[in-house]
Amino acid sequence: MSHHLVAVDALRYVYPDGTPALDGVTFAIHHGESVALVGANGAGKSTLLLHLAGVLFPREGRVRVGDWPVTRETLPQVRRSLGIVFQDPDDQLFMPTVEEDVAFGPASLGLPPDEIEARVAAALARVGAEGLRRRPPHRLSGGEKRAVAIAAVLASSPDVLVMDEPSSNLDPAARRALIEQLRRFEHTKIVASHDLDLVLDVCERTIVLAGGRVAADGPTREVLDDAPLLARCRLERPLRLQACPRCGPGARPA
Repeated sequence: MSHHLVAVDALRYVYPDGTPALDGVTFAIHHGESVALVGANGAGKSTLLLHLAGVLFPREGRVRVGDWPVTRETLPQVRRSLGIVFQDPDDQLFMPTVEEDVAFGPASLGLPPDEIEARVAAALARVGAEGLRRRPPHRLSGGEKRAVAIAAVLASSPDVLVMDEPSSNLDPAARRALIEQLRRFEHTKIVASHDLDLVLDVCERTIVLAGGRVAADGPTREVLDDAPLLARCRLERPLRLQACPRCGPGARPA
């Protein structure tokens, strides 16, 4: 079996207060795929990510990352295979300096100091943050924090990179830099986002969740150009797929 496989089979989950979150979700993601996970608020995206990361465990159905079913017993193996970048980098960055944050994962794996240093340097270089290594994370901009959070995950060399709302709170320049970084990554990627223009730039495949179910799963351009589907799922087409109000169909002459 591929170490890069992420498979979800008939996953159902109801929160302890009785709130249903996932209702029979099934999909598989293979090596090298870049897959978006989209849906309106309450569609089940966050609950699904928590299952992939082993924060929640299936009540019904199965979740697999690489060769491992996601269970309490397999968490160390699962978390070596899958790295998640949280929506808020402040939830992830907690050490006094950037280099210590990026080194935390490799050090936790018990790697020797020279290997840790090599991984820190390589991860920071991949996100263009070499000049930040001595800086305290709380002194960084939003875009810099996002880059460092990605580097901190990459330093542990996961097979699968998961990102939760990666463009939230970024200015246009930082958002564009993030898109270029994601395009360069060769990892298997899962990107959960409301930013459908970013999804169009970064992901070849899109899974739409609605009401805890998979409403669509297919090529990103086809899925995001399906206006009736998106309307049913309380989403809108990316801006650049929408007709110009001045020159598109039905526009009034000046």
